[in-house]
Amino acid sequence: MFDNIRADLRAYGGNWTKQGFWVMVVYRFGRWRYGIRPSLFRKAFSLAYKVMFRAIQVLTGIELPCEAPVGRNLLMDHFGGIVISGYARIGDDCRIGNGVVIGIRNAGELGAPTIGNNVDISAGAVILGDIRIGNHVMIGANTVVLTDVPAWSTAIGVPAIITSRRTPTE
Repeated sequence: MFDNIRADLRAYGGNWTKQGFWVMVVYRFGRWRYGIRPSLFRKAFSLAYKVMFRAIQVLTGIELPCEAPVGRNLLMDHFGGIVISGYARIGDDCRIGNGVVIGIRNAGELGAPTIGNNVDISAGAVILGDIRIGNHVMIGANTVVLTDVPAWSTAIGVPAIITSRRTPTE
């Protein structure tokens, strides 16, 4: 847990006052508590996590449940409106702007997006459903993504129009 927190602090430029870093500390604690044995001790840590999760959600406006697997160096630069489903998966070196929603498409569905590595999700973007976002993708501000996005692409618009950022020779 502490190695991950140190890496998160480096990702935030060593600035522990960043709200995204606070969210990551609570997230890492939540993931760490699953390994605590015996279960009686884990329940006490689970209660502490639930209190911290709600407090950080109110303070930062960011909801990142510990059930969602997240890679290293996830950056959430700005306050508020970030909601990530516990069913989503996020890769390494991703950046999420304010007002982003990553979640299920319809009530009753359990499938949420799988986000690849090095993905930049701009402010106000909405990514819904059991879809895959490839590596090195840029998702524009206020874009609504409901279909898969291949690697090295840009998605912009409502609904998203996907264009490649690679030339055939690359």
